[in-house]
Amino acid sequence: MGEERSVLSWGGLAGILSSILSILFLVILIGFVPAPPSDPEALVARFPDVKAATIVGQAVYLAAVILWVILFLALYRALRGGSLAPALFGRGVGLVGLVLFAAGGIPAVALSLISDLYHAPGATAQDRATLALVWQGIQALFHETDTMGFIFLTLGYILLGIAMLRNPTFGPRFGGVSIALGLAALVGISLFSVASALVAPFVILVFIILPLLLGWKVFSLSRAP
Repeated sequence: MGEERSVLSWGGLAGILSSILSILFLVILIGFVPAPPSDPEALVARFPDVKAATIVGQAVYLAAVILWVILFLALYRALRGGSLAPALFGRGVGLVGLVLFAAGGIPAVALSLISDLYHAPGATAQDRATLALVWQGIQALFHETDTMGFIFLTLGYILLGIAMLRNPTFGPRFGGVSIALGLAALVGISLFSVASALVAPFVILVFIILPLLLGWKVFSLSRAP
């Protein structure tokens, strides 16, 4: 029982902390990184001015992803007794989504090299125009991994929600909320690009509300008599 409570405690705290880090990431992104210009070359040219804030924000985001992994493992441990199949598959699908998010966690690693080449003393106007197009291509790849990660993660929440329906410690309330918010997020990502500001409410559902809600529930289970 001691080891069981430890798993739930760690997982619950990880979920709560991941929500806090997600909020911090949004604060850094909104407060210290200005809205991107529409001109591709201007986007590359201004990177040195926002590089520090961008890297800090992305590191915070990657830390949140790692904490989600711990939360998903703890949720599986809490749910596998009553509904093994949806708990197992939900964990697996959710972890695939987190791997995709982690793969695109710090795009500044790739973009910094392009920025360095763009600002090199010998770079010509044609070189800079080409590098701006390369920058756009790399961003498109990261948008793809983020989109698929979002889809897999929300599907994981939905499957875990199905497992919660038959679990007496979670019940229909937590299960229904997880399923409903997961479905809402899937609809959102199908309507709007991850690069659009219109997807923000659905990102908040998946990155902040669900981890906070489920993290609190898992942590409370570790303190139950």
